[in-house]
Amino acid sequence: MKNVTIYTDGACSGNPGPGGWGAVLKYGAHERELSGGEAQTTNNRMELTAVIEALRLLKEPCEVELYSDSKYVIDALSKGWVYGWQKKGWVKSDKKPALNVDLWERLLPLIATHDVRYHWVKGHAENEYNNRCDELAVAESRKYK
Repeated sequence: MKNVTIYTDGACSGNPGPGGWGAVLKYGAHERELSGGEAQTTNNRMELTAVIEALRLLKEPCEVELYSDSKYVIDALSKGWVYGWQKKGWVKSDKKPALNVDLWERLLPLIATHDVRYHWVKGHAENEYNNRCDELAVAESRKYK
C-alpha cells in the first residue's frame, strides 16, 4: 500500500457562520493542496469536510497518516466514539443526538477503505502543514463574508 500523509483543518467565522476547510496531501515528493467552504456552517463540519475531501482523492487503498488539530475528529475516530454513536442509532452516551451524522456517514466508508493512523496536532503552533491548512481554510471562509 502507498503511504500518504494528510493534514487537514477547518475554520469558521462565528460558529455557525461562514466557514472553510483546507487539506494538504503528501505522497513521496508530491504535494497537493485543496480547499473549499460554505456560507453557513460550523467549525466541526469544516473539520470533517476537510478529511472527507482529502480521502476522496485517494484512488486506491492507502496507509494514511492523518494529522488534524480537531480533537472532535481525532478523538471520535481514534477512540472509537463514532462507531458507538453509529451503533446506537447516532445517539451519544449522554443520550443526546450525535451531530454531523450526514458527514460521519460519508467519512466512515472512506476510513474503512484505508489503513488510517490518527494524529492530533496543536493548532496555530509550529506545524507548517497544519498552518498551511489553516491559511487555506480561513481564506475560503472569507469568500462568504
